[in-house]
Amino acid sequence: MSTYTDISYTSEDGLRLHARDYAAGATGPARLPVICIHGLTRNASDFDELAPRIAGLSRRVLALDVRGRGDSDRDPNPDNYKPAVYAADVAVLMQQQAIERAIFIGTSMGGLITMTLALDHLDRIAGAVLNDIGPVIAETGLARIAGYAGLCTALSSWDEAAAYVRGINQAAFPGYGEDEWVSWARRAFGQDADGRLLPRYDPAIANTLQKGKLKISSPALRKGFRRLVHARPTLLVRGALSDLLEPTQAAWMRKNAPALDYVEVPDVGHAPMLTEPAAWEAIRAFLARLP
Repeated sequence: MSTYTDISYTSEDGLRLHARDYAAGATGPARLPVICIHGLTRNASDFDELAPRIAGLSRRVLALDVRGRGDSDRDPNPDNYKPAVYAADVAVLMQQQAIERAIFIGTSMGGLITMTLALDHLDRIAGAVLNDIGPVIAETGLARIAGYAGLCTALSSWDEAAAYVRGINQAAFPGYGEDEWVSWARRAFGQDADGRLLPRYDPAIANTLQKGKLKISSPALRKGFRRLVHARPTLLVRGALSDLLEPTQAAWMRKNAPALDYVEVPDVGHAPMLTEPAAWEAIRAFLARLP
């Protein structure tokens, strides 16, 4: 597995944000970089298997810790935990890293950020992979996420942490075994000075969900989606068992964007890790068509 470099950058409002930087492999001429953005309660380590694969295709990969997650600062103002602010952070990162254009891979919330970025910074997007997300999402999945996001208390052992992530994700990953759940736990939790295990995100990121303010859609997201798919190559990845992007929403997206590439990952729910054979082959082929 390839190594990465930790990089820090500063948001417009002064937060220290973090990303993992995977250098492009030396298998050919350098191509456009890829920016990977994780889901609501996740962090950059979600891409620790996917990013090296893409780097091996002669592309630099940046895997972000969105503000409030992973090694990025927590925001003292929870109202800033929203796609418009996250998208502005991405634009700052690209500016500070002198990246004019990139291909985006956005899982769940990361896809919402990508569609939001398309509203004001379409010129920065060369192509996009939307992982199990669209401008209209299913109430079932939204309610499920609201049922756990921000509510986990401190745990005392890695066995407890593995049991926790298994409990909230087993329906989406029925084929996972104990090793996969332990690996997931070590990505999702960090240890404090007292040895307690805590989720690697600010519980306040879920305030909007807990208050019922997050809607299943918005005019801005639909506009961002249309701008993106009508102007840039876009691949939609859907987990066949997903409760956040159900067949109805996926069908709506494909009807409104006939050029949209599409792949469904069998036996996986929300959201595919993107290293599954069906997902990876679709992503590899999609990237091969882009500069």
